[in-house]
Amino acid sequence: MAAVAPLTGIKLIDLTKLAPGPHCTMILGDLGADIIKVEEPGAPTGRRAEQGGATGKVRRVEGFGSVPTNALARNKKSIGINLKSPIGKEIYLRLARDADVIVEEFRPGVAKRLGIDYETLKAGNPKLIYCAVTGFGQTGPYKDQVGHDLNYIATSGALSLIGRKDQPPTIPLNLLADYAGGGLHAAIGVLAALVARNQTGRGQYVDIAMLDGTMLLIAQALSTYFTNGKLSKRGFTSTDGAAPYYNLYATKDDKYITIGSVEPWFYANLCRALGCEQYITDQHNHQKWTEMLEHFARVFKTRTRDEWFEYLSKSDICVGRMLTLDELADEPQIRARNMIVEVETPAGEKVKQVGISVKLSETPGSIRSLAPRLGQHTEEILGGLGYGAADIERWRAEGAIK
Repeated sequence: MAAVAPLTGIKLIDLTKLAPGPHCTMILGDLGADIIKVEEPGAPTGRRAEQGGATGKVRRVEGFGSVPTNALARNKKSIGINLKSPIGKEIYLRLARDADVIVEEFRPGVAKRLGIDYETLKAGNPKLIYCAVTGFGQTGPYKDQVGHDLNYIATSGALSLIGRKDQPPTIPLNLLADYAGGGLHAAIGVLAALVARNQTGRGQYVDIAMLDGTMLLIAQALSTYFTNGKLSKRGFTSTDGAAPYYNLYATKDDKYITIGSVEPWFYANLCRALGCEQYITDQHNHQKWTEMLEHFARVFKTRTRDEWFEYLSKSDICVGRMLTLDELADEPQIRARNMIVEVETPAGEKVKQVGISVKLSETPGSIRSLAPRLGQHTEEILGGLGYGAADIERWRAEGAIK
């Protein structure tokens, strides 16, 4: 008997477009949620069209969203709905009456202007869990301010901590606010609200701000500051490139090996393996760190990355190879954990995707379908709501659906 995923039977409407929302709903879809991805048919309208550059036009970019390798769109069905059209709004409201969860990333106030906000929807569906993901949240003086990952991590204080000594802050892709502060926290919020609904019988509003989530990521740094009142300086602490025992080093083949020997016994093993026993007692001697960094760097240049990994990993030393994306599929630990998987498309083609990170022994997640085309499931979804083929074709011709 096949295992049942933990969120089997949970109906989720996905109104998201950019990284944090699709990342959240991907996680929930992997865990079994039945997801309907509501997408805008045609080119963007309204403010986005008006601010679309010198021509005043914004062209819909098809392509990546529906390619089979796009993990963020897997396990989802797609329907194209123009929420500004009367019939489009009617269709959406019917979907929402039967939904368990809605996830959106509109700017504050947009859902209300469209007439699809939480207060409107919960009147007909009091068990609805409504998750809104924004940069600054639904309250506060910045709630209407536009932004992206870099702006949120700057405001949170996280950016001030990331980078090398005497260098500007390092921009860590869009990992912290979009994916960790936004997507992961949104998934946690939805799961918590589902548990609470089992206890209370009621849904609720989940307000996720990427700023808030990023601040939680630096909880330890904040706690340290609140304790001693001292600001951390980039490139001067044990985990930001200042310490020789927690660093990366170029190797003979111009690749990189990473060392994370924080505990004194791991550090002692490192010094012995590198023939640097004279530094064993200097792990926390900041006056010696520059000398040690230079010495370690010279030593690591004498072998290739893989030779160092093979040697050091046998000596109870915290070591890792810095892999590039093209190397991941051949990494034995990643293979063992099924974090690069092959999935078959409807046409029989094999494509690779990132695997499922949450490993559940009794109710595992799964990849049941790949990224859909825009409107691929419109007929199926509308048919399930009781609409006929003639109406569907007419509304498509009118641009209300796709």
